[in-house]
Amino acid sequence: MEILLYIAALIAAVAFAVLVIYLAGTLKETRRTLHNVANTLEGLEQQMQGITAETTALLNKTNQLAEDVQEKSKKLNNLVEGIQGVGDSVKQFNGSLQKISDEIVKESEEHKQTAAQTVKWGQAILDLWKRYKN
Repeated sequence: MEILLYIAALIAAVAFAVLVIYLAGTLKETRRTLHNVANTLEGLEQQMQGITAETTALLNKTNQLAEDVQEKSKKLNNLVEGIQGVGDSVKQFNGSLQKISDEIVKESEEHKQTAAQTVKWGQAILDLWKRYKN
């Protein structure tokens, strides 16, 4: 019976040794996998740093471009205001010309009769002058 006990202990020891060997192999593979994951994460971290630097540079350029557009927009607003002032001046000038034109038409209507009489008197004087000469 003692021999069975030794055989059982030997089988248990062999089984434990096999278990330890397989467990060691699994742990080695796990270690290698984790090492590969760590290398991959380091590469990813370096790439992210590059992307972060490029993104920062792009953001700075975008901000500069936005400021430039804003300055040019202000200048364009000043130009539009100037053109609006010219338009207002032309409108006032047209109004003045219209008033003068209306004034001339009004005066000509008022003096129409007088002008007609003046022409008749002038014609009559010319006729008298021609008769006097003859």
